[in-house]
Amino acid sequence: MDGRTLGAWAAAMLALGCTRPAEERARRDLEIGQADVAGTSVTVEGGLAAIRRAAPGELLLWQSAPVTRLRIVRAAGAPDDWTLEVRNALPDLQLEAEHGSAPLTVTAVDRPIVTHKEFRVRLPAGESTLSLTTPDAAEPSAWRFAVMSDVQEAIGEVQDIYQKVNAEPGVRFLLGAGDLTQQGSVSELSRFELELRSLQVPYYTTLGNHELGNTPPPYQDLYGRGSFSFVFREVRFTLLDSASATLDPLVYGWLEGWLAQGKGSVHVVAMHVPPLDPSGLRNGGFGSRAEAAKLLSRLAQGSVDLTLYGHIHSYYGFENAGIPAHVSGGGGAIPERFDDMGRHFLVVDVAASGVSAVRVVRVD
Repeated sequence: MDGRTLGAWAAAMLALGCTRPAEERARRDLEIGQADVAGTSVTVEGGLAAIRRAAPGELLLWQSAPVTRLRIVRAAGAPDDWTLEVRNALPDLQLEAEHGSAPLTVTAVDRPIVTHKEFRVRLPAGESTLSLTTPDAAEPSAWRFAVMSDVQEAIGEVQDIYQKVNAEPGVRFLLGAGDLTQQGSVSELSRFELELRSLQVPYYTTLGNHELGNTPPPYQDLYGRGSFSFVFREVRFTLLDSASATLDPLVYGWLEGWLAQGKGSVHVVAMHVPPLDPSGLRNGGFGSRAEAAKLLSRLAQGSVDLTLYGHIHSYYGFENAGIPAHVSGGGGAIPERFDDMGRHFLVVDVAASGVSAVRVVRVD
């Protein structure tokens, strides 16, 4: 769905009285990261991982963030030996486990894919805390991440982009702003994951309007929340589900808390559809300009340092509400007409002191 069609669709939904087109996805976000396995409860803090499989003694997670904490309350009759498989993980991911204040012994199992990790741990009955973290998770020194969105029909042609991301020194992860697939079907999402195996860093992303082609969208079951927030190396990242050219009121409530938590640190916000189209010609922004103004005002009041968007299949660097902004839709979807930008991604240099540089890396 292009920007003009999406804008018309959003306006039609408002006219029909469907004022919360993203409500179902927002409520689904609240269920991500929770499971009950024969009386054993599993909770992922902040919903920062999708629980793809939960069986007695076995968990499979897809991470949405570099650092994740789990609370497991093991029932008395449940197995005590547990295997935790983690996909979309940083290559140096570690597991630290505690029962009360007592550390638990963790065994790491080698996997052939660098972003797939496996750990084994024996959990006593009762509550244990499992922390998936990295040695540099709390370091305030300078580091970098990459940004890529809008793959869509080029799902089988991203390998050279991933190779260039892999070649960028120091990139810790790839951040995405949606439209990973053409229709968001299970088969397309699975194909996207298959292609990710050559990427040597994880890809933390939200969804775009092209993930809404199936009802209900299977995206959250496989990849987790559409709206979430995490901190890595003293930088806060907030990803928002704007796939319906609006934010649900529930998301505005979460955003208020995330903005307050990020007020004293560098804060990067990413979403698929930008509040306002930077050129003003394609209707590629929110369905309501009043809502766009409201959101940008809140981001400015929250002292957000950088905003990142997809949806428009080109690159634009600009400011909205005084906040540096970048649209990057160069993952392979059909490019804008008469645009020689082609496929590309961004490399962002960041530290606890601020964003120091945003660089475009052209692939074509």
